[in-house]
Amino acid sequence: MKRREFLRLAGSALWLPPSVGRRAFGRAPAIVTAPGGRPGTPCGVTAGDVGGGRAVIWSKSDRTARMFVEYSTTERFADVRRVRGPAALDSSGFTTRLTLTDLPPGQRIFYRVLYQDLSDLRTWSEPAIGSFTTPAAAASATAMLRDVAIAWSADTVGQGWGINKEWGGLRLYEMMRQAQPDVFVNVGDTIYADQPLLPEVKLDDGTLWRNVVTEAKSKVAESLDDFRGCYEYNLIDEHMRRFISEVPQIVMWDDHEVLDNWYWERRKDSDARYTEKSVAVLAARARQAFVEYNPLPIFGEDLERIYRSVPLGPLVEVFALDMRSYKGANGPNRQPSIDASSAILGPAQLEWLKTRLRASRATWKIVAADLPFGLVVPDGAGSYEARPTATAVRRSGASWSSPICCAT
Repeated sequence: MKRREFLRLAGSALWLPPSVGRRAFGRAPAIVTAPGGRPGTPCGVTAGDVGGGRAVIWSKSDRTARMFVEYSTTERFADVRRVRGPAALDSSGFTTRLTLTDLPPGQRIFYRVLYQDLSDLRTWSEPAIGSFTTPAAAASATAMLRDVAIAWSADTVGQGWGINKEWGGLRLYEMMRQAQPDVFVNVGDTIYADQPLLPEVKLDDGTLWRNVVTEAKSKVAESLDDFRGCYEYNLIDEHMRRFISEVPQIVMWDDHEVLDNWYWERRKDSDARYTEKSVAVLAARARQAFVEYNPLPIFGEDLERIYRSVPLGPLVEVFALDMRSYKGANGPNRQPSIDASSAILGPAQLEWLKTRLRASRATWKIVAADLPFGLVVPDGAGSYEARPTATAVRRSGASWSSPICCAT
């Protein structure tokens, strides 16, 4: 073994989490851990729903391991705090999340995720590092409010366009990172589970677009592992991993997390690509993978709830909707009134939204909607995405606008 390689391996093996390392010095020398012998974090780290003194920290191990999160208000991790998290198990695809609480307002928080190998408690992962800024508190005589910068987008790796390393991968994420937004609102289609990738796509000028193709992205997603593999594919890209490690997210879902224009009662009998014909089964698996692979909060006993609001200080509150789980079937959309067949939000979510909007004291209330109310989306001959007709909306006294809208 060459001297440089020996020193590199020895240096990495001697690293221990700070709270462990401080106790370990003065004892017997550490045992050198072979490459691959310690847990890995193949998908990086990210934070979600940062607001109200809270943040959801997410990561994924490559084996059964215990998650720990250490965080500090300095990049040197001075005065570090450590929180013990859940175990990464195969039942969750080895994904884990942990909610930090009582975070200081208006502060850059630096965090690192560590995994302790449950098969060998002496073995730890390398730290996976991320950061985010907490929203400011209300203005005072000594503190001024600052602007809130919000990036929003949707639709990752869709319509046959995957990661093309010759073109530099998913470069949009690097462009957004350079803008240094306070939060990224992902309004859905976080994956395209229904649209596999081909190794090559011929462009109009005759050149070839070359996709990275994995087993999961070579077919439509049906099994739970298929859906998980779609999220793991996106996280292959270094631009995306770097972006989400520095910018907290508010993540929603739409239709392509399952399949195009889906609703619960639908079937795929005429689509030969699918052996599973029940969309309800596909949607249940897709929802589990979506929750596993995104930094979403868990709402008590309602493990499947996606809609929520996130306060971004006194200026902004984001209301993230779920317009897929409760919508009626697609059809001609000739309903004379709003009922279950024309519903989108469902009664519980609609009542929650009205209550939260009335209670919010934020200057700007941003309603993030994955399904635009003002756009008619065909779904086969004479059928359209379910939505209230203009007559039904007028009778209900409601009015809606485009996919993301604000109210003061």
